[in-house]
Amino acid sequence: MSKTGFWDNPESAQSVVSQMSALKSVVEPVEQLQREVEDLRELFELAVSVSDKEELYQLEGQLDIVAKKCEQVELTGLLSRPEDMKNCFFSIHAGAGGTESCDWASMLLRMYTRYFEEHRFKFQELDITPGEEAGIRSITLQVGGPFAFGKLSCETGVHRLVRISPFDANKRRHTSFAAVDCVPEFEDDIDIEINEDDIRTDFYRASGAGGQHVNKTSSAVRITHEPTGIVVQCQNERSQHKNRAQAMKMLKAKLYMLEQQKRDAEVAKLYGQKGEIAWGNQIRSYVLQPYQMVKDHRTDFQTGNVDAVLDGEIDGFIESYLRHRAKTGRGNKNDK
Repeated sequence: MSKTGFWDNPESAQSVVSQMSALKSVVEPVEQLQREVEDLRELFELAVSVSDKEELYQLEGQLDIVAKKCEQVELTGLLSRPEDMKNCFFSIHAGAGGTESCDWASMLLRMYTRYFEEHRFKFQELDITPGEEAGIRSITLQVGGPFAFGKLSCETGVHRLVRISPFDANKRRHTSFAAVDCVPEFEDDIDIEINEDDIRTDFYRASGAGGQHVNKTSSAVRITHEPTGIVVQCQNERSQHKNRAQAMKMLKAKLYMLEQQKRDAEVAKLYGQKGEIAWGNQIRSYVLQPYQMVKDHRTDFQTGNVDAVLDGEIDGFIESYLRHRAKTGRGNKNDK
């Protein structure tokens, strides 16, 4: 970064800065923890030498704080896959349930954007399809931050909501589904070749909010990879060229992950090949009626504080799944 001309290529420079931030997020907490442990050791020896019981009692409280920091460092150690440190493309898709599911997808979007803001993740909208009456049918975000993919990949799967429907005049209880998908964002370090004859590119006018240029020209891009059926879209940029470049980046990431899935049937059940976005496939249930509970069916981690979860407090679910994945042997360096 100190070299002359480092910022001449902003995109390349930003990639290096992101790598540095990710590495700092690993190293600095460990170094800080080592200093705190050493300070506590010296204070403990001093308190013991003078038989200061009050000081020992205070040190016990500080030790609990350090122990919690150790747990966070341990969790970072569980994010050991090569792609875990990368940024990602994060998608939400409404499933079975019509308007109900579109509204549920928008609730999930709110939950995750609050999580992003709390953890200082940068995110921008790449593509969105509004619901027919309410909510969103689908949305794709580009999310950046330390271990963005490693953490958000824990959320991949079908999410189920049970509540009294605000769209039902008879106030009946409804069940809605939405699927979350996450793929890492690769720069130039991904070895995926795409035959131009295998893709179909369509241009169309962007939907939703936007300036005159965005809505009045066919700048949005949809790319279909015909051998696999994978479809990617991007409409946030003003030019076709930039939207196509972003869409191709998403396509390469999806094809890379698809190759990994072929080598690991168990991961394929959790990622991408989630089956129908409906009954029997959910990884987590959010129950608002007749009782309040959010439960992850993979780890059995649960909480009754539904409001806090929907406000973005999902660290407990992510951490429990990281431990579960490490215990069951998924997600390690051989998980390819």
